[in-house]
Amino acid sequence: MIARAEAPTTPTVSTPSRGATVHGNARRTIAAEAAVEGVGLHLGRPCRLVFKPAPPDTGIVFVRVDLAGSAPIPARVAVAVEAERRTQLGTGEAALHTVEHVLAAVGGLEIDDLLIEMDGPEPPIMDGSAAPFLEALLHVGLAANAGRPDWLVLRKSIRVVDGESVYEAHPSHGFGLDVTIDFPHALIGEQRGQYSVNPTTFRSELASARTFGFVHEVEALRAKGLIQGASTANAIVLDAQGLVDTSLRWPDEFVRHKALDCVGDLVLAGARVRARIVAHKPSHRGTVALVRALVQHAIREPSVHTIEDILQVLPHRYPFLLVDRILDVEEGKRIVGLKNVTINEPFFQGHFPGHPIMPGVLIIEAMAQVGGMLLMRTIDDPTSKVVYFMSLDNVKFRRPVKPGDQLRLELDVIQMRGTMCKMKGTAYVDGQVVTEAEMAAMVRDR
Repeated sequence: MIARAEAPTTPTVSTPSRGATVHGNARRTIAAEAAVEGVGLHLGRPCRLVFKPAPPDTGIVFVRVDLAGSAPIPARVAVAVEAERRTQLGTGEAALHTVEHVLAAVGGLEIDDLLIEMDGPEPPIMDGSAAPFLEALLHVGLAANAGRPDWLVLRKSIRVVDGESVYEAHPSHGFGLDVTIDFPHALIGEQRGQYSVNPTTFRSELASARTFGFVHEVEALRAKGLIQGASTANAIVLDAQGLVDTSLRWPDEFVRHKALDCVGDLVLAGARVRARIVAHKPSHRGTVALVRALVQHAIREPSVHTIEDILQVLPHRYPFLLVDRILDVEEGKRIVGLKNVTINEPFFQGHFPGHPIMPGVLIIEAMAQVGGMLLMRTIDDPTSKVVYFMSLDNVKFRRPVKPGDQLRLELDVIQMRGTMCKMKGTAYVDGQVVTEAEMAAMVRDR
């Protein structure tokens, strides 16, 4: 039987709260050190874990400070090894066990560069969720690092099968999870959860979901040296009658925790994943196999969005697609795009022949399409939606735009309410304003 225990240890944080927020496409680290401590779930050994800021392009790196001369271990799928009931990095005495909840907090906050020091082989289990790690990181605050995040962008759908675990990954402009589990227990059964994963939704919908297990498995697992540190204070425990010494945080906490595990294991891609992932009966081994397939098939690129990305999101095609590249995005606040104007544009055949000038209404349309990219980024399946523009105000045309010009289109959010958004747009050529406008838009079903 799993022991009953007192409330789990609360995180010990090394500095006062800083409340930092990082916007835009900057890489992320943390503003100061934060520490948590407790016992590990499987090995049952005490461990103090310290999060430390890291320089740009470090990635997520673990260090065993209890082993003299121990080499840093990157959180990458190349060093992941098969292990029962957990995600393990490395082998032998220096191996790291059960890192998935720590990585879930890191991935949920979209942290790119971080040093994680541990004085034991396994992070503390805390309350069995990622919330204590996430709150410790938020307590010291996020900080911008130089450079841009790396993205793992999927161009075509893939399918991975590992035993009962079946995964499909589809191209998407964001990171979405559709997770289904099925356990022969009255409190679980078949559960399904769909999540658009970002720092806000991860904190509110997934971070606090706890790991779970069954009383009838305890003896066999402990005989294998596993769940040595498990108790009813750090896991949801179920017997034949129901819950043991706990209550659920959500009725579907079980599938939420499986989604949390997926977020953690996907950090092993070494980049922010841009895909919609459908997972049926996911496991740590299966998700690691999925990550290996993603690394093999996806394209690694910085956060500039190319024409291929734009074509996946906007419904416009020749001759009405009027944006060539997205340069910068500050989620919910701002977006910057480029339109290269050439003499080959079809509208030049009839608009002032012999004196070609880009029609002002098409400059406004190019602005609107860039703004549409900002709105559509929040949708897992943009092919099911369309952006309708509802109003234009304060339109001003300052200078003509001619072939050979490059339009820089900057859209700033003035107000956002649900699916409606009001934006201020400014178009520049060579740093000089050519057009300004305020516009309102709404996302609707296609």
